[in-house]
Amino acid sequence: MKEINEKYFSKQLTYNTVEDVLEEGEKILERTKPLKKAYKLAAVAKTLPIVIIWLCLDTVILTLVGMGMSKGEIPLGLLGFIVPFFILHLAPVWMWIYKVVKSSLEVKNIEYVFTNRRIIIRSGVIVDFKFLYYDKIESVSAKVGILDRLCKVGDIYITAAGTTAVLFDQTDPYRLSTKLNAIASDLRKDIYYPNAMRPAETEGEVDPSEQNSQAADENPSEQPDALAFGDAPTEELPSSKPLD
Repeated sequence: MKEINEKYFSKQLTYNTVEDVLEEGEKILERTKPLKKAYKLAAVAKTLPIVIIWLCLDTVILTLVGMGMSKGEIPLGLLGFIVPFFILHLAPVWMWIYKVVKSSLEVKNIEYVFTNRRIIIRSGVIVDFKFLYYDKIESVSAKVGILDRLCKVGDIYITAAGTTAVLFDQTDPYRLSTKLNAIASDLRKDIYYPNAMRPAETEGEVDPSEQNSQAADENPSEQPDALAFGDAPTEELPSSKPLD
């Protein structure tokens, strides 16, 4: 750990890249981004049926109001009420447009980085970061919806220390989720059963490199480089996986 002195907090507080937030001795093992077309399509399709129904309903009402005004059945003075009403009544449409535009702007900033210590999630229109340490991971699961299947992607849901994070639209969600589960399981075994205290039935289930195991025991904050994500082949999303 760096020495804490008057220069410790002197670094600029505005970070834009993952490299800006790396700790001393931290190494990047793999980095990935959501598939852009899948991410944008999800934002468009998520509430599109509701938006279409809402627009059809308001179109019918506005048509009837217009016909009533043309026949003199509805006084023109009510326009001062009707126009603001429908602007507010179209709130679901404005929210949908906002989400579509937001997804188009933020997708270029989203990045998921796996280091030898933690997962770094970079996201947002204005860049922000979220950190998930491997030893805090409680559960990892991969989910593939109908749109995900069409785009051959899936989402990874991670629960860690009471918080939940989602890695959206990954092209190999099952490989990554399996890796993360294995890492979390190995670290829990190291914590609860260090070396000689480990029961016989769990012998050999941790990282096969003795040197890396010793390094992890001596410094729990340093995860071994053997946690690299790139040693397994990337596979296409199996079509036999059940849909959510």
